Amino acid sequence: MTHLRGFIPWIVFAAVSPAGWQWGALAALATAAVLLALALRAGLPADAQILEASTLVYFAVLGGIALALPDSPLRHYGGALSFGWLALTAWGTLAVRRPFTLGIARRGTPREYWDLPVFLRTKTVITTVWAASFTLTGLALAGCAATGAGTAAAVACQVAGFTVPAVFTARYPAAVRARLTAGQGAS
Repeated sequence: MTHLRGFIPWIVFAAVSPAGWQWGALAALATAAVLLALALRAGLPADAQILEASTLVYFAVLGGIALALPDSPLRHYGGALSFGWLALTAWGTLAVRRPFTLGIARRGTPREYWDLPVFLRTKTVITTVWAASFTLTGLALAGCAATGAGTAAAVACQVAGFTVPAVFTARYPAAVRARLTAGQGAS
C-alpha cells in the first residue's frame, strides 16, 4: 500500500504533538521534506506525489503559525485541521478529475490499464472514500476538541479515519476485478 507512505508525516505529527504542537508540526515538516526528497530522487512522477507536496505545504504553514503563536487556540484543533487539510486535498483532486490515488496506483499498474474507464472509476471511488473519511474525521476531531473529549476519543477517531479507507483501498480493487471477471464469464 504505497499510498500509506504519504501519511507518515501526519502520524509523526500525531505522535509528537503531545510534546507541543509546534514540535509536532516541525517533526512532520521534516518528515514530509525527507519523503518528498526521496520521491524526487527516485524519479516518481508528480501525480504520485500530490499527497507529499500538499503535506509539505500544510506543515510549513502550521509550523510557522505554531512557532509564532504557540499558545494559539488553534493548538487544540491540530487533528481537526490536519484531517481538514487532507480532505481539501482529496476533494480538490477529485474536483480537477485527478484523484490523488491515481498517480499512486499507476506506479504498480501496467500502462495499458491507465486510461480504461474502470481503472479511472476505481481510483475516483477510492479517493472519494478517503475524502469522505478525512472530512468526517476532521469534523469528529473538531467536536472532540470543542467539547473537551479525552485523548482516547480523539485517537480512536484518528485511527478510524485512516483505517477505514485503508481497508477499503486494499479490498475494493479486488472486488472490482471479481465483478469484471464474473461479467466476462457470463457473456
